Amino acid sequence: MRVRLGVLVLAVALASMAVFSQGCASIWAGGPAKVQITSEPSGAAFSVYNKRHDLVASGTTPEQVRLKKGAGYFSPQKYTVEFTKPGYRSYTIPTENGICGWYWGNFFIGGILGFFIIDPLTGAMWTIDDVYGTLEAAPHSQATESPMEIMTIDQVPAELRSRLVRIN
Repeated sequence: MRVRLGVLVLAVALASMAVFSQGCASIWAGGPAKVQITSEPSGAAFSVYNKRHDLVASGTTPEQVRLKKGAGYFSPQKYTVEFTKPGYRSYTIPTENGICGWYWGNFFIGGILGFFIIDPLTGAMWTIDDVYGTLEAAPHSQATESPMEIMTIDQVPAELRSRLVRIN
């Protein structure tokens, strides 16, 4: 009876290892990355483009978007984020990718399938860092879409004075 119980416990332990070590990152950190997009100043419009320059997400900062982590076998998906806001220069920044810590669990636990096949194919082995953009104020002439200048009548060129309209 004791031998059967020991064999059963061993079988359950081995089965659990087989299941959980075959794709550690896929199991614990799989699916799209949740990436926080923020800017200074906040309220900037943003657009996220993949490496083919297809628009994959857009919104207004601060906002969280879900982005696909992998672009193929052992290849991370690369994105660029473009920020725009009236009165500020547009700003573009690439995303930063890294390797998920759970991916290394395959190596240490012996999940050969997870290390060489499952996590690299699903993209679960990758992470994408949050994105923060700092926008610079544009010079006054570039900050507005239709700049308006105030001047005295003697500063207006003579050829334009006939087009002036008196405002009371």
